Amino acid sequence: MLSSAVSSSLLILHKPLARVIRFPIPKLPLSPNPRPLSSLSPAASALTPNAVGAGGRAGALSPAPITEDLQKIDVNPPKGTRDFPPEDMRLRNWLFYHFREVSRLFGFEEVDFPVLESEALYIRKAGEEIRDQLYCFEDRGNRRVALRPELTPSLARLVIQKGKSLSLPVKWFAVGQCWRYERMTRGRRREHYQWNMDIIGVPEVTAEAELISSIVTFFKRLGITTSDVGFKVSSRKVLQEVLRHYSIPEALFGKVCIIIDKIEKIPVDDIKNELKSAGVSEEAIEQLLQVLSIKSLTKLEEILGDAGEAVADLKQLFSLAEKFGYSEWIQFDASIVRGLAYYTGIVFEGFDRGGKLRAICGGGRYDHLLSTFGGDDIPACGFGFGDAVIVELLKEKGLLPELSLQVENIVCALDPGLQGAAATVATILRGKGQSVDLVLENKPLKWVFKRAARINANRLILVGDSEWQRGMVGVKILSSGEQHEIKLDELE
Repeated sequence: MLSSAVSSSLLILHKPLARVIRFPIPKLPLSPNPRPLSSLSPAASALTPNAVGAGGRAGALSPAPITEDLQKIDVNPPKGTRDFPPEDMRLRNWLFYHFREVSRLFGFEEVDFPVLESEALYIRKAGEEIRDQLYCFEDRGNRRVALRPELTPSLARLVIQKGKSLSLPVKWFAVGQCWRYERMTRGRRREHYQWNMDIIGVPEVTAEAELISSIVTFFKRLGITTSDVGFKVSSRKVLQEVLRHYSIPEALFGKVCIIIDKIEKIPVDDIKNELKSAGVSEEAIEQLLQVLSIKSLTKLEEILGDAGEAVADLKQLFSLAEKFGYSEWIQFDASIVRGLAYYTGIVFEGFDRGGKLRAICGGGRYDHLLSTFGGDDIPACGFGFGDAVIVELLKEKGLLPELSLQVENIVCALDPGLQGAAATVATILRGKGQSVDLVLENKPLKWVFKRAARINANRLILVGDSEWQRGMVGVKILSSGEQHEIKLDELE
């Protein structure tokens, strides 16, 4: 009876899952005169959201009665989000490994922050696209909170929190999930994972040069070349110098940068109208757009002169790029300003030379971010690198790796009475650092061999009665077909 029950359950498990699953939806009795929570009896009020019972959880309510009413639910994840079944998880782990390994090579330490942060952390400048993309709400303590849309503000908060206990410079990296309610396109979702590297406490351009070098190193590890991607580099100080020349108030600078960041997304006439509405004169707008069209550092120097900080910083960066060995990866493009208001100096974006994808990564200097949160300003720069666009690029270039499941051993008992012995063998191997797939049921060898092939096992270990009585097990090397017996204490 047991075997028939098992086989029938397996038949059920192997049926394909339907796209819709039915769950019971409770029916709650409605009172014509509902009472406020405060009027409940002490026993009932102990179950209110603010109560914590012994061993219980805050906000826990008594379970509702289960009824037979059923309602369909969509088994897909919410729009713009993803599941990660094993094959996708292998790819994600592979990608994150390279994020972390490059960070390690450059001497960075890993940090992380809450996915849920105070909304105030992201409400900076009016007009920033990110303000309208927040997943935000009021929690039960009447606090405005948001799912983090990026990692840099959280890093700034932590730096302020640590204060003088930090030994500068700080080199930190993070790999975390971010959320933005935005229009979805290829490589753009409403949740994504982001790799950030940040340097706190270094005012020199050497910091930006180091960060770009780390991204180039990452690309090379994945097989991406300079013919596939490049970096567009500019400086916010270029805009500052143009605006200063036309006596545009410093307070408008952040707003102008946010408008200019749309230059490849909306028509030029719309850019002009937005700049005019922001208070920029027509003469300044024309000069600004002329400067933003410059793709040569030499041409920029002719217009701005060589005395300003913008040109000096950029010339130093290009000089350092030669020393780091990635000069062919970068190019000057005055239209790159980045859409976040906190950038103050050099900014850069990684782009697909084929022009099929949005920006792969981006970053720059943000020397004044900490003071917007009430801290003392510390020189800082960093970048963000999402997981979605790079995977699209790897697909495009045929560079996605083959990442199949790999288990070193599959252990099988040849008799139901030897299942405990097989578990002993598996435990011994796992204690020695070997991965083991233990066959948990009484299965025919044909099934075991198919299983071994599916998980790419290196060897099959068979626990038979006569061998076990002699303190031995059978071993089959699956790649060669070689078979032998080995003593249990010699199994490696």
